[in-house]
Amino acid sequence: MNPASVAALPPRLKLTITAAAETAVRGGHPWVFANSVRTQSRAAPAGELAVIYDRRDKFLAVGLYDPDSPLRVRVLHAGQPAALDHAWWRDRFRSALARREGIADAQTNGLRLINGESDGWPGLVLDRYDTTLVLKLYTAAWWPWLERVTALVRDGLKPERMVLRLSRNIQDTAGAQRLRDGQLLLGSPVQAPPTFLESGIRFEADVLRGQKTGFFLDQRENRRRVETFAAGADVLNGFSFSGGFSLYAARGGAKSVTDLDISLHALAAAERNFKLNLAHPEVARCAHSVLQVDAFGWIERATASQFDMVIVDPPSLAKRESERAGAIQAYGKLAANGIRLLRPRGVLVAASCSAHVSAEEFFSTVRGAARNSSRRFEELGTAGHAADHASTFAEAQYLKCIYLRFA
Repeated sequence: MNPASVAALPPRLKLTITAAAETAVRGGHPWVFANSVRTQSRAAPAGELAVIYDRRDKFLAVGLYDPDSPLRVRVLHAGQPAALDHAWWRDRFRSALARREGIADAQTNGLRLINGESDGWPGLVLDRYDTTLVLKLYTAAWWPWLERVTALVRDGLKPERMVLRLSRNIQDTAGAQRLRDGQLLLGSPVQAPPTFLESGIRFEADVLRGQKTGFFLDQRENRRRVETFAAGADVLNGFSFSGGFSLYAARGGAKSVTDLDISLHALAAAERNFKLNLAHPEVARCAHSVLQVDAFGWIERATASQFDMVIVDPPSLAKRESERAGAIQAYGKLAANGIRLLRPRGVLVAASCSAHVSAEEFFSTVRGAARNSSRRFEELGTAGHAADHASTFAEAQYLKCIYLRFA
């Protein structure tokens, strides 16, 4: 680079933040909110590296700047100064992969490889579905870095293909970058939904248009546990999506499985997933039916005592803090209605993906519904995040599940 080019570079973007925000960043929190920024040296575009200094003008952290987001800086590195060069990015990528060692095997090749902030990649997720990878971005701050990320994935994993998915909040600005949701970044085009294995069960992933990155990989451990309770059971899977819990229940020896979902697209995927697994004798024997309904209303009106297992795993009921109280009330009502449908010795599996409802609040609500049912019950266990979805800060701790058996 010649001296004239160096002179043309703008000075590094420098921020100072409030005392409370300094404390949070020092404690490992990955977000700096817009209202925590005290001073800023100049305007900057999304994706520029912002260097944060403390009150003594010492280096505190560096992160991705986004002028249009309330999350003004997403922290990449804090502590001692570091050069974010190719070696730094490569090592950060390899570290995330190393945390997943032992999860994939001959029976499981669907898993999360990078889990956003909790792996040091704020606002970025990378999921694997066998030889297809899906990169999902939640912030426009990754636009300038997309080529670097793509090269790291290509050189480090050599996938058959990688698809780009974009959260709704950045899809409008993606066009200016010549990017779109569902775009192919690497490899051969997607001709049909790719399939992958999870615990020996084959699923398809709608990587181009499906929710999240095409499948709910975060419920793997809970699906495995459902299988252990399913022998001889009539199972109701409310909010079934593409039938993940249902297939595990079927392989576990369930007599019947009924899927409820408001989406015909999801129910059709569930039926295809069952067909993919008919080589399992237990799946072939299980009576599988689907109902396109509002699961909340159907469960509330259904005849009591007709199932041996009821699974209620609704979409997030609290996308913002203002919805938390209403969500807690709705979870309690849903649990109470699910309990009413259980036969003696029946099992309720209740899950929540609402980050604004804590695990303590959710578990207490479901236990309260159990006590109010006047039925004796035992708690079989609770669960949180799977190893490949580990969370390192409070706002990332969204997933919780509880198992109760009723007399």
